Amino acid sequence: MAIKTKETRFTVWKLIAAIISIVILICIIGYVSVMRDSGGIDLAQDVTIIIEDGWGASTIAEVLYENGIIKHPKVFRLQSKLGGFDDQLQPGAVTLHDGMSYNDILEQLSEANRDTIRVVIPEGYEAKQIQATLAEAGLPCAEEFNNALDPTLYDYRFLEGLPERDNKLEGYLFPATYEIPETFTAQEVVNLMLKSFDEVFTDEYYNRAAEMGMSVDQIITMASIIERETNATSERAKVAGVFYNRLNSGMKLQSCATVQYALSDHKPVLSIADTKINSPYNTYLNTGLPIGPISNPGAECIKAALWPENTDAYYFCLSTSGEHIFSTTYADHVKAMESNDLIMNVDTSAVENEDSKK
Repeated sequence: MAIKTKETRFTVWKLIAAIISIVILICIIGYVSVMRDSGGIDLAQDVTIIIEDGWGASTIAEVLYENGIIKHPKVFRLQSKLGGFDDQLQPGAVTLHDGMSYNDILEQLSEANRDTIRVVIPEGYEAKQIQATLAEAGLPCAEEFNNALDPTLYDYRFLEGLPERDNKLEGYLFPATYEIPETFTAQEVVNLMLKSFDEVFTDEYYNRAAEMGMSVDQIITMASIIERETNATSERAKVAGVFYNRLNSGMKLQSCATVQYALSDHKPVLSIADTKINSPYNTYLNTGLPIGPISNPGAECIKAALWPENTDAYYFCLSTSGEHIFSTTYADHVKAMESNDLIMNVDTSAVENEDSKK
């Protein structure tokens, strides 16, 4: 049996004392850090945060932490609870300054009617329609909106390697309801929309696109076409399946929506001349996907582009009831159109010829 000597006991006590000292030092450092940050945040410049309707103290604390505004979200939540702010936090924009305490932030978050304008961007809107919406809402930044559509101004993974084309950010201005401060610049508005897209397009989506052998831009291009071709949630994955069937068989997509985008005119009926317009967006002339997205799709259409329905259909048309009729052969497609008085003034011979490729 080992006998502890005086020297051994002394060494053990020294070790314990050292551990206690380290713990105390860590606690002191932590306390100082908490007191310093909660007493006055450290910001290099003012930061504007948009607080969405329904956000509580926990969500707000995490957003502030993720944006590098506060260092201790748990302390922020505790201070909100103890200070009676939990039921007082209001949606809208809040501009935070260097040196503000957590209490100052909570008081500002509790102020109602902050200077923001609510703007609704519908799914499937084009960039030009978004600009018009911002202008109608009275936001001064609308005049500079086009100048802010430069991908080099932003740092997002999904913007890497975009092909050369006009309207490079088309497809990535995520449709949603935004509370936009009246003082926001066009670049801040665009960044707000890109950030929303970034939150929707998760790592799972990047992995799925890679699994399909497609780039993010190709996925969003497909999603933008789906968005413009159907408004029915139940049909989106099937419409995606039709377009993938056509792509994989070497057929042209022949989407009227892509021609409408090329024309800059949402004509309900296309003429033969319309389908022959020389444009990289014209899928009646060009095989494969167009050069880029034709609208800004919502989350459901992005999901449909990533997980299309497995279908044997290659065609679809709109019925008089408002639903789409899906057909496997061109002959059945023609019958469906005739039965719904949908034979339009377009050149269908190309589609008929492509039918033999399946």
